[in-house]
Amino acid sequence: MATPINPIPQASRWRPFVWTGLIAVLAIPLIAMQFTSEVDWDAFDFVFAAILLGAIGIAFEFSARMLSSPVAKLAVMGLVIGLVLIVWADAAVGLF
Repeated sequence: MATPINPIPQASRWRPFVWTGLIAVLAIPLIAMQFTSEVDWDAFDFVFAAILLGAIGIAFEFSARMLSSPVAKLAVMGLVIGLVLIVWADAAVGLF
């Protein structure tokens, strides 16, 4: 008897949740702008945030497809998220 082939790889199961989550994070400032004047983003801010969040999504895709070790996957994702947070903090308030 042949071993059944898994039609949905593990990375593919998480893909919709990751990308939907990233889009939801990008939508938070848009929603907040409707209720308060404290959040004042323009088109450049949304493009910049989309690029940074897209980097997280691409890193997820890369780590899920190219790395086999769960520890390596977590390390790559932790590194990318840390770098994105540093870039975001520097762009927001100019820490560096």
